[in-house]
Amino acid sequence: MPNLASVLKDEIRRLARKEIKSQTTTAKRMAAQHRRDIAELKRQAQNLTKRVAFLESQERKRMPRPRVSKDVAERARFSPKWLKSHRQRLGVSAADYAKLVGVSALTVYNWEQGKSKPRKQQVAALAAVRGLGKREALKRLEMLER
Repeated sequence: MPNLASVLKDEIRRLARKEIKSQTTTAKRMAAQHRRDIAELKRQAQNLTKRVAFLESQERKRMPRPRVSKDVAERARFSPKWLKSHRQRLGVSAADYAKLVGVSALTVYNWEQGKSKPRKQQVAALAAVRGLGKREALKRLEMLER
């Protein structure tokens, strides 16, 4: 009898292994396919990210910079009061206004307080920003932040 019991146990064990193997083989195959799909999606996402970055840089280059003639830049005057009111009219912070002009936020703050005055080149940049409306200023800030 002990022989029959051991043979029966061995047969049950063999059939169980066979069944487990057939079940897990399918799962392994599907897991491998999912890994391949994920890798392909990662490659596509990386490619699209590169393309978007390239297109954004092209858009920044294409976007016209506010320019003023040399004569207008030389005749432009600076007023701390005007600067503060213009910044508030645009609805931007001093830091954002500084990005538009190309200086630091502290510089804009000091200009508004009358603690310092801009150089000629910075007055020209201010004259260029002077013509911007609220929408155009926000659009430029959005492009500069990317």
